[in-house]
Amino acid sequence: MTYRPAETAFGPPFVVHLPSIVYLVVAFGAVVVVLLAEQAAPGSFLYNEVILRGAHGFIGARTFAALLVAGAAASLIRTSMRGVRIRADGLEFRDVFALGLPRLRRYKWAQIDRIVLDGPRTIAIELWDGTRADLPEVGDRARLAAALEKVGHARAIPVRGGVGLDELPEEGELGEEQA
Repeated sequence: MTYRPAETAFGPPFVVHLPSIVYLVVAFGAVVVVLLAEQAAPGSFLYNEVILRGAHGFIGARTFAALLVAGAAASLIRTSMRGVRIRADGLEFRDVFALGLPRLRRYKWAQIDRIVLDGPRTIAIELWDGTRADLPEVGDRARLAAALEKVGHARAIPVRGGVGLDELPEEGELGEEQA
């Protein structure tokens, strides 16, 4: 019987989402300003600054507001793609480098020599070739640590710094195959 945990995903913490959420609020604010300016009386300050001045620029106010909303939505989606996924065949984690370049790493369970839960905020895995990979921060670190500790116990992967298992996983609890 081969142990295969059920697929579980852990997203980034809420603090990581804050800049994208603020960007989205500002973008919707720009849309509201453009809509108010279009409804304003000709000759008013808002009409003159947004509609008339915008007509002389490279792009119009509506186009600019639409681009802001599209960029904010893309930022929110990109931020949501970060995290750690426990899969049946291994561990997968996604993070974003500088300039928005994504990084996807996948490791099979056989490649993992040790799961390190010592860090106060981060979790690391030591690999068979002597390297160490730090997992990105997740919103529910305690749940991720507990899930990795159960997988480590079931697959005989040493775990350093775990809190200990209160109970062993039941058959079928983590999606293992039936014999």
